Amino acid sequence: MNNQQQLAQLMRDAATALSQQRELGVDVAFMPEGLDASLKLPVENTELIDTVAESLTQLFDRKQNCTDCALGNIRKNFVFGSGNENADLMLIGEAPGADEDTQGLPFVGAAGQLLTKILEAVQFSRDDVYIANILKCRPPNNRDPEPIEIDTCGPILREQIRLIQPKIICALGRIAAQSLLQTNASLGRLRGTLHDFEGTRLMVTYHPSALLRNPSFKRPTWEDVQMLRQEYDRLTGKDQAASGQLDRVNVMPSA
Repeated sequence: MNNQQQLAQLMRDAATALSQQRELGVDVAFMPEGLDASLKLPVENTELIDTVAESLTQLFDRKQNCTDCALGNIRKNFVFGSGNENADLMLIGEAPGADEDTQGLPFVGAAGQLLTKILEAVQFSRDDVYIANILKCRPPNNRDPEPIEIDTCGPILREQIRLIQPKIICALGRIAAQSLLQTNASLGRLRGTLHDFEGTRLMVTYHPSALLRNPSFKRPTWEDVQMLRQEYDRLTGKDQAASGQLDRVNVMPSA
């Protein structure tokens, strides 16, 4: 965990501790150890509590007009995320595309149609999961996100994860995986195993758009989502057998 992540976690811990102490009627608030050295705050400063969203709706309301990076000035829509706010599985992609930018929803284009079919192949519906992206605004011409854009959007995504509290996260594609895991390792090295993201299980697989370009990725993706389903069942105590195979069902919508 880098310094920025450590500071963000300390701030979240401080807000939680202050809120708990208020509920107990404690007049004197104590910050988690280490926060005072990392962030100099006035002794009686309680403004930090107001920065922590209490719901996804509140977080969206606060951030939907974000222009903290240049993408905020050229987007059509702020693509926050969609799905079950209490989901045990959260899927995180790279950034909105043209269809997503137009509709304001993640994964609604050809890659989104394919993702829906992949989920259905292992007994998930989109109502069961929550889907979001590393970036909330579309980069021009669907180029790769720039580091400053990822850093700027990072706190929004982390707040989404904190509020949803998924038991497992699936990173879709290299950029999502590398951003979440803070690594330069290749997708090939990252997939096929379980990772830890700040205390939450994380798996990596191909982005659906990669399958549209290269159908040979269907087989390893099928292996990944079977493993994802098994780990999900273990973590949640559920037992749903995956049905079908990606190479035997029509999971390739027209581009």
